[in-house]
Amino acid sequence: MMPCAKLALVYGVMGLITGSFALGDEPQDSASHPQHAATQSPETQPPAAPAPGEDTSSRAAHVPPDPPRHPMDDMPYPQMAAVMQMDDTARTGKVLFDQLEWRNTAEGNALAWDSEGWYGGGTDKVWLRSEGERVAGTTQNARADLLWDHTFARWWSVQAGGRQDFGAGPGRTWAAIGVQGLAPYWFNTEATFYVGEQGRTAVRLKSEYELLLTQRLILQPEGEANLYGKSDPARQLGSGLSDLELGLRLRYEVRREFAPYIGVVWSRQYGGTADRLRESGGNPSDVQFVAGVRAWF
Repeated sequence: MMPCAKLALVYGVMGLITGSFALGDEPQDSASHPQHAATQSPETQPPAAPAPGEDTSSRAAHVPPDPPRHPMDDMPYPQMAAVMQMDDTARTGKVLFDQLEWRNTAEGNALAWDSEGWYGGGTDKVWLRSEGERVAGTTQNARADLLWDHTFARWWSVQAGGRQDFGAGPGRTWAAIGVQGLAPYWFNTEATFYVGEQGRTAVRLKSEYELLLTQRLILQPEGEANLYGKSDPARQLGSGLSDLELGLRLRYEVRREFAPYIGVVWSRQYGGTADRLRESGGNPSDVQFVAGVRAWF
């Protein structure tokens, strides 16, 4: 490249650099950058005009509430609960017949129930639970639990109390301790450990799930298992896993408090319990069709 051309190129680059610095020192005209000016302006922009044909009736009908005229001073909890009608310590109760149904068992038609009721506050409650079956006018394999329920986590509570077995065979009394709550994926779960007379022990496990097909039509699968630490020939029970019951019920909630349902239940006895049932001429496995109502108040 010729020396004159090189000199002209150097002067050209220096001129571009000098011009860029000069432009950077000049004040920016906000009119040439309307978006930047709008961002920097502290004034509130007026609301946009409605588009042609836009329905503004709801906007015109909205009237903001007046500011409070009498600020609320500090007050004790009972007075605040009465004023706001929000008492977190109020005692409430509920009675639920989760299953009140007819079954077609191998011994004939049967009436079965599974119910519970509680009364208390948000943390501590008294809990009564009962379930059983009557066949041909005779109560078989029924139990009732009276428990103290204490909430220790958002979805879980611990329960302690006693249980009484009645029906066929001699009655049995147990001390009970367990947990109940909502397991992951919305499974209602119960697990209870029992200690009885003469070194008897037992475990009861139960879980159920509610699948909402619609807001009123609900499918409810359920499973329950009972285990015993030692055999009890007087009540036809063997040690280990005694029985397992799986059910599927479809209910329609006419109201939230009342729902008729139909379903099917499969039950199976195991181990020594199944052996004693076979000796008496029974079948340890049975499929039953059920129909009943679920109600609470």
